[in-house]
Amino acid sequence: MAVAFFDLDKTLISVNSGSLWVRRELELGHITRLQALRASLWIARYHLGFVSMQDAVARAIAQLAGSLARPIQERTALFYEEMVRPLYRPGARLALEEHRRAGDRLVLLTSSSGYLSELVARELRLDAVLCNRFEVDGEGRHTGRPLGVICFGEGKRTLAEAYSREAGVPLSACAFYTDSYSDLPVMEVVGRPVAVHPDHRLKREARRRGWPVVSWGVPPAGTPAAPPAPPVVPSTGA
Repeated sequence: MAVAFFDLDKTLISVNSGSLWVRRELELGHITRLQALRASLWIARYHLGFVSMQDAVARAIAQLAGSLARPIQERTALFYEEMVRPLYRPGARLALEEHRRAGDRLVLLTSSSGYLSELVARELRLDAVLCNRFEVDGEGRHTGRPLGVICFGEGKRTLAEAYSREAGVPLSACAFYTDSYSDLPVMEVVGRPVAVHPDHRLKREARRRGWPVVSWGVPPAGTPAAPPAPPVVPSTGA
């Protein structure tokens, strides 16, 4: 038995779900233009090297403080059915089935929220989900704190290491599929790192190291497009 880890945004699905979520929340009036602008400024500062994405994700989770969890869960379920579910890459399902036939554990490893990630896992019949989860108090309100480590960059590696250790599977027997250079900490420790529709930095790194670069195709025409994503709430995907 081995473990196959899969990123979500731009890997299993063709776009960044966070972008779609923010646009939808803005259109429905659940976030303000000022909130979206502030998040966009954090993203810009990240790309300029002034802040870490871990800080940006932590700030996004902090914005949830005081909000009821149930309404966001319900909106996420509708969002998934209407906007995310049509976006799976054809090759993603084929890769999942290949690993399933081999008897491997299938694990989602994503910066998206637990609310969205659990829906993906149910749809794809995955064995486990490693993602960003939010602390909720006894009244059902978000505290603004994450549950556990932030699932991004080094945090993803920490979670992957813990999962493989618990499963009794060395990381050398694991695979990881992702599009993002930010996932390099995980790719460096698994036995089979695979770049799926990689960004330009990951493509360059994959070619330098001899890692496979694959295309899983795109969904049928007519699926929703999205602008670049600020990490607001709750689908801050990577």
